[in-house]
Amino acid sequence: MVVRLLHRAGVRGAHLHVASLATVGLCVSLWVRAKTVDQEQRGNAERRALFVGLWPPTLWLIGDSLEHPSDHLG
Repeated sequence: MVVRLLHRAGVRGAHLHVASLATVGLCVSLWVRAKTVDQEQRGNAERRALFVGLWPPTLWLIGDSLEHPSDHLG
């Protein structure tokens, strides 16, 4: 269902693969930034970096699904 909606909206697999790689960079930058904040806020900053770190595999797999629509669009 999500793959079909994204395909109709014009989103292609390459778009999500690029977004996946960009979120890896975002995660690394958030992690580095977490080391520069004070102890009180460090836990939140690290959790934010770990949360963003969950995005790349999800985006990459959705991109793969969009590249092979015959497998998912019926």
